[in-house]
Amino acid sequence: MKIYIAGFQHETNTFVETPAGYEAFNEAFGPVRRGEAVNQLISLNVPIGGFLSAIKETDHEIIPGVWAVATPSGRVTKDAYERIVGEILDGIRHAEADAVYLDLHGAMVAEHFDDGEGELLRRVREIVGPAIPVIASLDLHANVTQCMLEQSDGLVAYRTYPHVDMAEAGRRAARLLYSRIDAGGQWRKYARRVPFLIPINAMCTDAEPSRGLYAQLESLEHGAVASLSFTPGFPAADFPECGPLVFGYGTDADELSRVVDALHERVVSNERDWSIAFLSADEAVVESMRLSQEADRPVIIADTQDNPGAGAASNATDLLRALVMHGAQRAAVGLFWDPDAVEIAHRAGTGASVELALGTASGNPFSGRFVVEALSTGRCECDGPMLKGVTVELGRTACLRIDDVRVVVTSNRMQIMDRALYRVAGVVPEEMKILVNKSSVHFRADFEPIAQAVLIAKSDGSMAADPADLPWTALGDGMRVSPGGPRFERGKRHGDATNRCA
Repeated sequence: MKIYIAGFQHETNTFVETPAGYEAFNEAFGPVRRGEAVNQLISLNVPIGGFLSAIKETDHEIIPGVWAVATPSGRVTKDAYERIVGEILDGIRHAEADAVYLDLHGAMVAEHFDDGEGELLRRVREIVGPAIPVIASLDLHANVTQCMLEQSDGLVAYRTYPHVDMAEAGRRAARLLYSRIDAGGQWRKYARRVPFLIPINAMCTDAEPSRGLYAQLESLEHGAVASLSFTPGFPAADFPECGPLVFGYGTDADELSRVVDALHERVVSNERDWSIAFLSADEAVVESMRLSQEADRPVIIADTQDNPGAGAASNATDLLRALVMHGAQRAAVGLFWDPDAVEIAHRAGTGASVELALGTASGNPFSGRFVVEALSTGRCECDGPMLKGVTVELGRTACLRIDDVRVVVTSNRMQIMDRALYRVAGVVPEEMKILVNKSSVHFRADFEPIAQAVLIAKSDGSMAADPADLPWTALGDGMRVSPGGPRFERGKRHGDATNRCA
């Protein structure tokens, strides 16, 4: 076969006003890749890399298109969407391929389409017709829509959060392609929606209830059941099909519906187990200081509401303020997004003392005198389980110290998923007593092995950790806004209207 491949990934928080323009797809993960540069992803833990490695073992021909990824934010601009989608579609038109594989996220919302991936798949299908197989891999946080299901032959999602199996999801997409071809007219699909939103912290697959659910899912995937997926969803996209889905593919309709129904029942019958408890910023700092007194490993605080990986600005100051107020020792915060502060630090130089306000764009700045401990270009290669071998671009970066608290400040927004993102600014994470990570779960893959304990804090960040706190307006009627929470009703006020992000 000739297989056309491409990728377009963005996780969209519709409660965030900052859009993702075309330039956003040329920042943290480097420039948009094309042609041979796409083939070079084969060794990385990304879905398209896993797909490439699986196809490499066959005689099939790969026709690489474009691969574009951006840090989560508000809606993808119409310009960015149409430019990247247009390039993907032009490649398909010229490829005359026998199959199409797309590396997608599944929770993209554009300025002009709520269902970014569904619209892309619809356009792909319009070009290739009904006979050409169209397969896509998805993030675990995908909000899978009916259009996505209808316009594709197979969708397969990650099974880990932190996402250590991204490449494996790509390999499973290759196997799904073969299964689809072998099945011919016997191919079936089946899906069940879950009637409540799940907080992202509760989706961690290293803990229950996710761990057991995915273990059962894998045990049921065999024989006539070719593929099963559970996508807990991204609970910050205000459109009717936001939410979790269980779905699968196979050649026996009865068996497929039986196993999908069983997984669906496991999720909904344990609804309240998907809730999660949080500490305030002050409580988290006080507890971390207590735990770290006799510890020889750092205590980690997840600053989950300021997680740029979920669309937050990564410039909230609650936890920084609490660390300084309580006199925390050997503490570090990362990654704090403030290009203006980075510029001041680089002008002043290493060793200088500067008076500045961090996080002015957050509306709640923290002012003080900082020592510029280290400066960097922000370019580094990751070596943790999620991003091993991936080069990231944080932009110009600075380590600013106030008392015994260090803040790694960057020019580009990025979630801290790898210890290398501290080291690039001169901070050795293993030597800290307290680490405040602006992340929800992804940091666990590389940081939990060195952690004395992990605490989850709700700071003044702009990504609501509890979806019930969001001011929903367009969610599906009857969807519960949290596990065991109230049902959404159109026209009724929901959540906290002051929580809409800037």
